[in-house]
Amino acid sequence: MSLFRCPLCAAPLTRGGKTYTCPNGHSFDRAREGYVHLLPANRKHAKAPGDDKEMAAARNRFLSGGWYAPLREALYRLALAHAPAGAAVLDAGCGEGWYTAGVHAALARTGQVGAMAGVDLSKPSLRLAARRDREAEFAVASVYRLPVADASVDLLLNCFSPLALEEFRRVLRPGGVYLYVVPAARHLWELKEVLYEKPYLNREEDVPYEGFSYLEVLPVETALDLPDRETIRDLFTMTPYRWKTPRAGAARLEELDRLEVTAAFRVHVFRRDRV
Repeated sequence: MSLFRCPLCAAPLTRGGKTYTCPNGHSFDRAREGYVHLLPANRKHAKAPGDDKEMAAARNRFLSGGWYAPLREALYRLALAHAPAGAAVLDAGCGEGWYTAGVHAALARTGQVGAMAGVDLSKPSLRLAARRDREAEFAVASVYRLPVADASVDLLLNCFSPLALEEFRRVLRPGGVYLYVVPAARHLWELKEVLYEKPYLNREEDVPYEGFSYLEVLPVETALDLPDRETIRDLFTMTPYRWKTPRAGAARLEELDRLEVTAAFRVHVFRRDRV
């Protein structure tokens, strides 16, 4: 069973050993690692869209170290509470697949997952995701043009990825649940104090979105004691601060051998309204 649809004609795709094919003769090769490219050339806005190899590798090392384990465990609990038996689950903006694989494993243990898929723009990230979870399927695609059928998803994950509300409304079944992870006010506050002269708190908002009803907002917070320069550098490299930090701030961070930092998240839990 594949959650994916043909990006050219929207027909169902069949997942084969080396290719995905649709009834209209369109074929898409699977990469050696197992993911498939479902982003048509005329929808690419950059030669290599998404996170680059360095950013993907840093995030993979950091998350694999278990530093954000409390967040993943919160997603386990929410997924188990809301996914029906045999659920179709989509991770929109899955990155290197750490959350995807964790939620997939938790739901597989209870028989609540029927199909698990992740999409992302970044090939380097998807190479890691497909190696991490051989049973799930992964595709290069935009969250704004999901290669997924209407009303075909029971549970949608979105961790720190773009908010593509129109597409999320389209692919979620009525009554389906959407888990939206965003940074809380003090997320990585101590890191920001090193990087910037005048750091700012993240804005916290509970925004009602058309077509969705709030179930809850779950706060998740943990204190991290990063023990060495390599781990600190990985955290910095995997965040957007990598692109917008003054040289002086980055230099101050390079001098640190240890950093105690707060990781604070908010998981917004929505239900897709029934029509």
